[in-house]
Amino acid sequence: MTTKSHPRRLRRLAPWIAAAALLAACSGPASESPAAQSGTPAPAAAGKLGTVAVVTHGSAGDAFWNVVKNGAEAAGKNLGVHVDYQASGDPAQQAELIDNAVAQHVDGLVVSMANPQALQTSVHNAVAAGIPVVTINSGESSSAAFGAIGHVGQSEELAGTQAGKRLKDAGKTKLLCVIHEAGNVGAAQRCAGATQGFGATTTLQVDIGNPTDAQARIKGALESDPAIDAVLTLNSQIAARAVAAAGEAHSKAAVATFDLNSDVVDALRAGTLLFAIDQQQYEQGYLPIVMLQLYKSNADTLGGGNPVQTGPAFVDKSNVEAIAKLIGQGTR
Repeated sequence: MTTKSHPRRLRRLAPWIAAAALLAACSGPASESPAAQSGTPAPAAAGKLGTVAVVTHGSAGDAFWNVVKNGAEAAGKNLGVHVDYQASGDPAQQAELIDNAVAQHVDGLVVSMANPQALQTSVHNAVAAGIPVVTINSGESSSAAFGAIGHVGQSEELAGTQAGKRLKDAGKTKLLCVIHEAGNVGAAQRCAGATQGFGATTTLQVDIGNPTDAQARIKGALESDPAIDAVLTLNSQIAARAVAAAGEAHSKAAVATFDLNSDVVDALRAGTLLFAIDQQQYEQGYLPIVMLQLYKSNADTLGGGNPVQTGPAFVDKSNVEAIAKLIGQGTR
């Protein structure tokens, strides 16, 4: 009886076996995602973010970087992520801080790259260790090449170009662009952009670590060339020194700056500063933490290979009061 019933059972099961085979053939390999089928591997979602190291080239107490830090820590608090913020203006020390974060197996890394070449090996090592990296502020052109999943910042050359155009539209004819930090690729890009937007531009190198000397150098440049009728500083701390230098030199040069602080607000109110370029650096701290969380939990990336722009925005006498309140709370 058993040997006679076996063929009949196979005949009854045959349609179901055929249907299963057809379904498997149509659906293809179960392990292949659409990205894998297209030849582009998708990042693997790995769950929730635990600890993120934020390593910038800012210095302790710097008004600009304090706002970046506030943004990163606020995002960490809102998302339940531990943010370890560290900074060093020395590229070698910054690279060492990145190496230490990699050795501690952090879940994500946020890095500003004022000197990309000095950080290249350290960032590559982080990527090789499976740590997703988001670059911020500086080093936009090296971000993707170094393996970062995205960049958040302001296109420095574009911002410089718009600043130069704005000064030119104000009727100015000769511009002094003051570089406050040697080797900072972003500063060089700002002055290059200003030259494109303005025209006749000269540069002056000063040391942000010696503000008294910076003021003296700006004063000397204005006294030696009275044709200079516009000064563009690339840092809010140097802006106040440029305003003071113009006064000491009895120069009528208009002063404009990148970035904001309380001194810049006061100068805008008084009319001694023409405008400030705001790159909204709070976003440069906040957004990378969100990006890393989305990458870890949902395999999301932002920008499509292009930077997520946070500026430029312009602040002048017409809108400074609204921005001043936000500066006071540490978010602008």
